[in-house]
Amino acid sequence: MARAMLEYTKTILKKVSFDPILFVKEVKKAVSRLLPLEIEELKIWVTYFIIDKPELQPCLLYLKT
Repeated sequence: MARAMLEYTKTILKKVSFDPILFVKEVKKAVSRLLPLEIEELKIWVTYFIIDKPELQPCLLYLKT
């Protein structure tokens, strides 16, 4: 079940990546809902996903904690 939540979060983040504010909001929600190991996995995924989207860089602040 937890794995499904991580995959769902990735899907949502892909869909809202057009809006930096929505993207950050969804990252915050994910951090509050996912397990610590999943947050680390999400952090790696987000880092690669936003490599060509500099407007989404602020979301990394919420993944550092």
